[in-house]
Amino acid sequence: MFKFQKLEVWKKSIEFGKAGFQIAEKLPQKYQFSFGDQLRRALLSISNNIAEGSGRVTLKEQSNFYNMAKGSVYEVVNILVFISQVGLLNLVEAEKRKVYYLADEMCKMLTGLIRRKNAK
Repeated sequence: MFKFQKLEVWKKSIEFGKAGFQIAEKLPQKYQFSFGDQLRRALLSISNNIAEGSGRVTLKEQSNFYNMAKGSVYEVVNILVFISQVGLLNLVEAEKRKVYYLADEMCKMLTGLIRRKNAK
């Protein structure tokens, strides 16, 4: 098992990714390439950066990758807000709560991880 697979934040990012991919599939076909692809790439970027960061040697490098992962969480939330506000997708309230909860949890976990790395 790789180090990143033991991280709770990585596990949460996989759960978030699955939920986000399901939402992306609900986009109208016309927007699958543009918004759907961007959403999927941003979702995958979160777990990728957490994994890559965990394999870095210096704490500064690790922190930088965790910061990029956190930025990707915000990117995903922004895409979801945008596609909802322009009427491309109406998420059920339960879906919104789940995705926002996971995003908030990941941001808190990543912030804690970044602070711990920067404090050393």
